[in-house]
Amino acid sequence: MIVAATDAQARSVLGAMRLVAAPLSATDRATLQAAYRYVFRGAAELDVDALPDVGPSDLARALPDPDLAQHAARFLAVMALVDGAIEPAKIARVEAYAAALGVHGDYLRQLAEAAAGHLQWVAMDMMRQNVQSIPGLTWKADDVAAIFLPYRGARADAALAQRYEALGALPTGTFGRAFWAHYRQNGYPFPGAPDGLNEKFATPHDSTHVLSGYDTSPRGELLVSTFTAAMHRQAPMAGHILPVIFSWHLGIQLNDVAKSAVGAFDPAAFWLAWDRGAAATVDTFAAAWDFWSVVAEPLADLRRAYGMPPLEPGADATLPLLRA
Repeated sequence: MIVAATDAQARSVLGAMRLVAAPLSATDRATLQAAYRYVFRGAAELDVDALPDVGPSDLARALPDPDLAQHAARFLAVMALVDGAIEPAKIARVEAYAAALGVHGDYLRQLAEAAAGHLQWVAMDMMRQNVQSIPGLTWKADDVAAIFLPYRGARADAALAQRYEALGALPTGTFGRAFWAHYRQNGYPFPGAPDGLNEKFATPHDSTHVLSGYDTSPRGELLVSTFTAAMHRQAPMAGHILPVIFSWHLGIQLNDVAKSAVGAFDPAAFWLAWDRGAAATVDTFAAAWDFWSVVAEPLADLRRAYGMPPLEPGADATLPLLRA
């Protein structure tokens, strides 16, 4: 469960989310209903119109627990963006709630700068936050591409690429074979190859794709990074969730390596991914996690051992990888 809250507290947060998004679109309503189901474990369908009007000071009184207040501010930030546009009025409401809650964070500044039209600064800060949240990566403001593409030219590492290629010889159903199939099916070069992504990023990221079950469509990329934010918990908003919403929902390309798309936010799948990531008991982005020590493990067993809940029907899945 993402957060522990009473029913009254849940309705207070959802009421504040409703006010941030007003006037409500169909996507806003679906987002509130999905948040009630996955974040707060609501048993019945939420009546969005019956939610209380909860202003900033009201929400602060309802949430004396600082941890719950932090989560509420994050949910409010997401709510300001679900319609796929940067709307200064909505962001100003988020800022008012965050101030009342006593919550500060880099993601709140990113929102404020975006509202002011400083998108180049926002993109650079999002990339910096993402890089600094990943063990083994070093931020280089003057050459961001080199962070993610370190094997070009004389820096190619054929032995490393071959080590990943050899995963294809593992038995069907193993994690390593599924990882290899993920690369083959998507046409990705392995780390070490000239156009391969940095192993420090690519291996935990693509391992999370395989383990979580999310594909590499814009929708899947948004979901796997949401899952990562809840699992890894290092700069979750500033370095993971907001960047992928900007990239895959608002269509803002953050750098020359990353891609972008419009409209990939799926309300139910988004909150489910956040909930599933929070349930994971192993962090594949942690410095201590050893990819090579588990490549021969059955994928299904590894998912269970890592506490990763199965996907619900209709969600992006990796069934082709299980057959690879």
